[in-house]
Amino acid sequence: MTPEGTRHRAWRPCSTLSFPGEGGTLTMWLYLAALVGLYYLLRWYRERQVVSNLRDKYVFITGCDSGFGNQLARQLDLRGLRVLGACLTEKGAEQLRDRTSDRLETVILDVTKTESIAAATQWVKERVGDRGLWGLVNNAGVVHSPAYSEWLNMEVYVNVLKVNLLGVIEVTLSMLPLVRKAQGRIVNVSSILGRIAFFGGVYCSSKYGVEAFSDVLRRELQHFGVKISMVEPGFFSTGMTNVQESLEKLKQTWEEVPTHIKESYGQKLFDAYYNQIKQGLLGASTNLNLVTDCMEHALTSVHPRTRYSSGWDAQFFFIPLSYLPTSLADYILTRSWPKPAQAV
Repeated sequence: MTPEGTRHRAWRPCSTLSFPGEGGTLTMWLYLAALVGLYYLLRWYRERQVVSNLRDKYVFITGCDSGFGNQLARQLDLRGLRVLGACLTEKGAEQLRDRTSDRLETVILDVTKTESIAAATQWVKERVGDRGLWGLVNNAGVVHSPAYSEWLNMEVYVNVLKVNLLGVIEVTLSMLPLVRKAQGRIVNVSSILGRIAFFGGVYCSSKYGVEAFSDVLRRELQHFGVKISMVEPGFFSTGMTNVQESLEKLKQTWEEVPTHIKESYGQKLFDAYYNQIKQGLLGASTNLNLVTDCMEHALTSVHPRTRYSSGWDAQFFFIPLSYLPTSLADYILTRSWPKPAQAV
């Protein structure tokens, strides 16, 4: 056999591997599909494993007057967990107790006041004893007004940050020794606007802060057996997003805007923006279980997720959008926005 023939046969397999035919390409995609399918099958199996002795575990939830917190408290109570529900008002606490079993207990909590947080922490400590606190759910939050950033005064910025971010931090740090003792869970309610911000600047800022705080805390506490999860809801219809109240706050905010700022934006822009916000609020999902089921999973699964995106809009629009180039995401998000009166 000639050297040339030998070289020719040795070269052929390399040529076939470098330039696969149609059959090779199909095989490659089948292998890839099988690997992806195997990954999701294994994740599904892991996430179905449930923590034992749930009926002996205490969960403290803030913001239980209405919305996600109220729904979660009732949901966990039905499952048999020992729920400690924190409400801002006595009326909210009474209504929650009327709709739940005798196991559920309530406490009044204002997350913007250090003395209220300290009192609630002591109240929880007396109930959980040496077992510690299995779950802490930081759910309390406010929106104020879905207005342009320049329309809001600093008092609004401070108040929103005190509830949505500083309140989360202070409640967490106060309760952390109890959670660490139980090697438990912390569930922080963020927002899809904590992943991609495009309106409501102060609200988005507070939720970005929650994301950052949660990421850092997760890494710091990993060796203590404490697991941190974030729930990032899309747009849902709750007391916080009540259509009438939100629109009234938006009108009030616009009325209080200084004249020179009003002239820059113009009444025409406000009217168009008002209608956009109204349509968005009317289209919000009413199925709160899409969110509270994620919270429950984070508290009860042996292997909770780090992040839960709740709602079809979050999963199939905003999350994919957040991975696009910034310029493209900006165009998609703002292409229908009205132009200011003094636009250049």
